[in-house]
Order: sequence, then structure tokens, then C-alpha cells
Amino acid sequence: MNTDTKNNSRQPARLSAGFGGFFILTGAILWGTTGTAQALAPAEGQPLVLGTLRIIIGGLAMLIVALRKETFLCIFQPLGAVSLAAACSAVYQVSFFSAVKITGVAAGTIIAIGSAPIFAGILGWIIHKECVNKRWIIATLLAIGGCTLLAGAGGAVQLETVGVFLALLAGASYALLAASLKGLLQHRPPLSVLGGVFTLAAVPLLPLLFFHDLNWIASVRGVSVSLHLGLITGALAYALFSTGLQVVPVAAAATITLAEPLTAGLLGIFLLGETVGTMGLLGMALLLSGLLILAIPRKTHPLRK
Repeated sequence: MNTDTKNNSRQPARLSAGFGGFFILTGAILWGTTGTAQALAPAEGQPLVLGTLRIIIGGLAMLIVALRKETFLCIFQPLGAVSLAAACSAVYQVSFFSAVKITGVAAGTIIAIGSAPIFAGILGWIIHKECVNKRWIIATLLAIGGCTLLAGAGGAVQLETVGVFLALLAGASYALLAASLKGLLQHRPPLSVLGGVFTLAAVPLLPLLFFHDLNWIASVRGVSVSLHLGLITGALAYALFSTGLQVVPVAAAATITLAEPLTAGLLGIFLLGETVGTMGLLGMALLLSGLLILAIPRKTHPLRK
């Protein structure tokens, strides 16, 4: 067991930071389809139900894969750290889906994920002693500025106080989840960690399903949306994100995931007919600029000085 743990902890070293960033970016693009999937769900599909189904289906898929290499009890160790990550995941799911329902797909996603890098920078420094650099600050300011412009663009976007609060709560929960996962991933493989976290996160939310109408799930649209949320934006996206998080600092990872609101904004415009004018397009350009700054490799290695 100890030998396996040591081998797992050395695995991230074989993954370069560049590839790690690519995995996180791909996961973020998949996350960007979450709000659109909710908008395309049957009218009876409530945010709380959708968020819970995402955790249950995604967690079950990752748990099945993880159980091929580890025992059931090992997946939930250490229990304290896994429980913290699970709580953050549960809060994030509920607050995010509720925010999107109130503020709209583009604004809800943009505020939630746009605030996450700030929280992540603080938590990464406090928990993992990760220092942010000028490049990250510039990239994050550009990206958040782009998020702000995109959120305020178009007459169809309305920012209500409750929706904004829920979106910010989602951003803070997401940042703490990333910081918690970072610690767990130092000793365990991604699917093992995620299987335990998502399975535990579903426990407090599962009873709430009994208070909602679930008949819509049996429809073609209901099944399609549920599977997309659980398998694509849940299991696959988080597996990609966690793989990259092994070698990418928490703050940088959170900034890279700002590709999610960019994706959500584009889907909101072209698929859902949401309005975005010149200000919105400028916001997208700023957002993309921030991501490109992080994507361009530095000439000197940060550890060689």
C-alpha cells in the first residue's frame, strides 16, 4: 500500500505544466456547456435536482472506475479532507445552478467562475504556500475585466442581488474545492479522489430529490441532459481538471477555467439567443487575452533562478 502511494505521488512529475494546463482548459470548455444544458432541460427540471443528478451520475461513474484499483474504504481516505472537498462540491452545485436560473446562463456562469481566481489565489497562498506572479495577476485582471463586460452586456442580462450572491458563493466554493483537491491529488490518483468526493457529496443532497417531481427524467430530453451533466460536465470534465491540477498551481488553474464563461457566453449567444453587443464582444476579447497570456510558455523556468 505504501509503495503504491509513493508511486502515485510521483506520477504527476511525468506530466508537464503545459499539458496540465491543456487538460484544465479542455475540462473548462466542457463545464461551459453546463448552463446551456440546464436551459435545454425540461421545464420541470429544477436546479437543485440537476446539480444533484450531476454529482450522483458523475460520482458513480468515477467510483466504478476507482474501485477497479482501490477498496471502497480507501477511496474515502483521509475522511476529513475528502469530506471538506465533498461539502464544497455540494455547495457549488446547488449555488451555481440556482444562480444560473436567476441571472441567466451567461451572467450566472461568468460571475461564479470569474470570482473563483481571486478566491483561489488567496486560498492557494494560505493552504499550499503558492505565490502568484505578475503574469498571473495581469492575466487574471484581463480575464475578470472581460467577465465583467460580458456579464453587463446586452439588455437581456439582469443581475439580481440573490443571483449574484449565489454566483459568488459558487465561486468561493469552487476555489476551496480546487485547493482541497490539490492536497488530495498529491497522494492519490484523480479518479480515486473524485470518486470519493462526488459520492460523499451526493449523500446530503440525495434526500432532497424526494421533494421534487422526477417524472421528467424519463423523457428523451431528461435522460440526455442528465447523462450529459453527469458524464461529460461531471466525470470527464473533473477528471481532466484534476489531472492538470496535479502540476498547475491552484490560482493559475482557476484562471484557466475562465474558458468556461467564454464557452458559456458563446453558447448563450449562438444557441440560446441571448443578446451581447459591442461591450460583450470586447469582454470576450479581454477574456481570451488573459487566457493566452497564461498559455504562452515562459522562456525561463520559474524554479531555475
